[in-house]
Amino acid sequence: MKELSKRSACPISCSLDIWGDKWSLLVVRDLMYAKECTYGHFLKSGEKIATNILASRLLTLEEQGIISKSEHPASKAKVLYKLTQKGIDLLPLMIEINLWADKYFDLPIERKTELKEVKKDKVKFIQAAIKDLQKSIH
Repeated sequence: MKELSKRSACPISCSLDIWGDKWSLLVVRDLMYAKECTYGHFLKSGEKIATNILASRLLTLEEQGIISKSEHPASKAKVLYKLTQKGIDLLPLMIEINLWADKYFDLPIERKTELKEVKKDKVKFIQAAIKDLQKSIH
């Protein structure tokens, strides 16, 4: 794993050095919902990430052990990206970001429905979601 230079020993600062830019958590988000993605899949997301930025974020996330890549079973020209356990461990953070956004933004109905389930029993929801994501890495 490539060592990042740290701005400080602060845990928030160290974490932001890996996934704190405007795009990295969107890559993680896509992998949490799709479980595996190709480069082209990321390019089709609604946020319209530029190819050079996407390539850079995928490399950083891979170097930091957040995602892994493997050969695509149907095409030698493509690779599949998946979350690693380290990436899956970002799920509670992603849930909290969604809950915060639900409080301050008008979210799509499908996201509101999911968050309604989260609010019923957050711990149980997170445990089940982590278990489901772990199936894709084994």
